[in-house]
Amino acid sequence: MTSLLGSNLTYSEKDFDSLRVRLINLARSAFPEWTDFNVANFGNLLLELFAFVGDVLLFYQDNQARESRISTAQLRKNMLALTKLIGYLPRGSAAATANLTVTLAAVPVGDVLIPARSTFRTEQITTPVIFQTLLATTIPAGTNPPVATILVENSAFSLQVFVSTGLPNQEYILNDYPYLDSSARVSADGVYTQVDNFLDSLSTSAHFTVTVDENDRATIRFGNGISGSIPVGNISVLYKTGGGVNGNVESNSIVRVDVPYKDEFGNAVVMSVTNPAAASNGFNRDGLEQIRIYGPESLRTLTRTVSREDYEINARRVSGVSRALMLTSNERPGILENQGMLHVIPTGGGLPTQLLKDAVLTSVTETYPNTLTFLVSVEDPEYLPVDVQATVFLSAGQTASVVSARILANLTSFFAIETYDGSPNTTVNFGYYMQDENGDPINEIAWSDVFNVIRDTTGVRKIGDTLGSLLLNGERSDVSIGVQQFPTLGNVVLLNGSTGSAL
Repeated sequence: MTSLLGSNLTYSEKDFDSLRVRLINLARSAFPEWTDFNVANFGNLLLELFAFVGDVLLFYQDNQARESRISTAQLRKNMLALTKLIGYLPRGSAAATANLTVTLAAVPVGDVLIPARSTFRTEQITTPVIFQTLLATTIPAGTNPPVATILVENSAFSLQVFVSTGLPNQEYILNDYPYLDSSARVSADGVYTQVDNFLDSLSTSAHFTVTVDENDRATIRFGNGISGSIPVGNISVLYKTGGGVNGNVESNSIVRVDVPYKDEFGNAVVMSVTNPAAASNGFNRDGLEQIRIYGPESLRTLTRTVSREDYEINARRVSGVSRALMLTSNERPGILENQGMLHVIPTGGGLPTQLLKDAVLTSVTETYPNTLTFLVSVEDPEYLPVDVQATVFLSAGQTASVVSARILANLTSFFAIETYDGSPNTTVNFGYYMQDENGDPINEIAWSDVFNVIRDTTGVRKIGDTLGSLLLNGERSDVSIGVQQFPTLGNVVLLNGSTGSAL
């Protein structure tokens, strides 16, 4: 009997409806008398059941294929497993820090000790942001004025004790999370040191590794007695949890003291605290899109910093760095031979702190060593503000203030350093990397792109048709960008085309 099914299969037709049609055609080829496929009989029930099962199985198959590649995986667990294969470790959360000014109400009669792990918090009652001291601080007796500055961090210490089984390859899961990278302090029959792996560990090496899962929960692993020693007795693990951008609180917001303090003679002291400057350096863990970019990039640098691109990649490996541009005499005249200027943009924009610059310099010269004869300096980015002035006409029934807010939000998104998921916003970049769809340099913000952003905003009927209806930096033209410049949104002036007043 000749089948009605064609010899060429369309592998993209894998949904329930497509499978049902193919099963109907197959049934017709075998049972010509079966003509009614719309009634609720047992044969049609089985046919649709098989189509449904095929739909489900093919859905699972598609998802397994998607989750097997870094470029398409959507589950963090799978992404971590895939990047582990290439030796890349995504960055976890980083804890914000702040300098806290402590003021006593009166000159202390005796020394006032603020122990390590003392906590202070913001004024919110239900969801305060908590900071702790990492080191003990003493305000000596007679200090006048009775003021001290201490460093606090948006983290919390946790201590867990395990009993060694004496077996090789012991693993212990830490209860508290999110775990802060490299914060574990492990001791058993001695002090243990964290390593990336046990490849270089001897049988006597007191080493351990840390693996962080998709929920930011850490697992401590020890050696097998051949590569890495086996711990004996009680295993003590002191580690920190916390971090994230929520710790970057505004200035003068850390104001609550958790416990009362006394001087060395037991006299109560009245203490007030505040942070004159905003907390900084708190960052979220790498998102999927960031891992998708930085994972494959890591294969290009491995363990060294040599090429111009190596400097940029290894700078972006530092927590808190969003963008980086390395310039030498080849890209910018005036830079001396065998020297380079590494411009870095911190997460969220603005200027990098000296602490972040130092971390970047360490990354490109020590962690991933560069050539000895090449000198590199880490520099602030050079931003190019783009002022926008536009005259817009509103659609019927639209509120001016609402449309104005939408336009501003869309322009902010267009010029943003990062997208909502933390990955780089490819719309803007350093002038050196501004390219068209063919990869040719354009070194400009197109007037038409900004026009489209405003025109496509919900509630905008049109942009005015006069020459001055849309100006960028006062001109009706594209904005040129130098190789070292990074465009940002400047002042925005929106006018109502119907009334001439501010939108």
